[in-house]
Amino acid sequence: MKLFFRRYGKLGNQPIIILHGLFGISDNWVTFGRRIADEGYDVIIPDQRNHGLSPHSNVFNYLAMTDDLSELCEDENIVNPTLIGHSMGGKVAMRYALEYPDLVNRLIVVDISMKAYGDRPHHRTIIEAMQSVDLTKVSSRNDVDNLLKEKVKEMRIRQFLMKNLHWRDKDMLEWRINLDGIGQNLGEMFDAIFTETAFYKPVLFIRGGKSDYILPEDYPQIRTNFPNAEILTIEGASHWVHAEAVEEFYLLSSGFVTGKPDWYKE
Repeated sequence: MKLFFRRYGKLGNQPIIILHGLFGISDNWVTFGRRIADEGYDVIIPDQRNHGLSPHSNVFNYLAMTDDLSELCEDENIVNPTLIGHSMGGKVAMRYALEYPDLVNRLIVVDISMKAYGDRPHHRTIIEAMQSVDLTKVSSRNDVDNLLKEKVKEMRIRQFLMKNLHWRDKDMLEWRINLDGIGQNLGEMFDAIFTETAFYKPVLFIRGGKSDYILPEDYPQIRTNFPNAEILTIEGASHWVHAEAVEEFYLLSSGFVTGKPDWYKE
């Protein structure tokens, strides 16, 4: 699948590919991408399938998304990229690195591990809430927010979800995200990664201290497949660690990407 992507920095510089999570879009990472591009990188931020401006498909699983990433690299002649992936994007990045270890420079995984998570009711509630909004009967984004509020109480999450809204024309709002395709395949997003392959290059896992996506009992499996992994916690941050602890996340990730000798100190 040909993915829509945003690109910042200079062609020919060391490439960085940033992969958003479920319900996300490339726009979520533009500020970070532009900032790290200014340090001398070629930054590519795709919309993953069924998200943003990329095509929709009823096929929605990690095999397909890993193939999408491979196709993007081939089409754009992206060689030896550093991969940064949050949540769903982190699993795509891990799978790609384990499948093509010689084609990846280094890896940052944001608040996701290799285990199976089970079908999380919260995600189905989000899909149902978005599907329940009759966009033919709203006239503003505020109307949509008020309708979502009935099922999605957290304002921060509603604001995140509403980044998927756009004006199809001057009078009609529309979801860009393929809610039906994602809903039909949601269970696929919680699959585990099972492989004996190891990726020996540098890897950084960044977890939120208030998140349960990476727990200490997950560390042995992570270090089996990623023997040189660092696992760091940003205390006080939830699953959206990169959005809640912007500066700390940037300093950790940019220092790791640039390979500065003092990027992390105990």
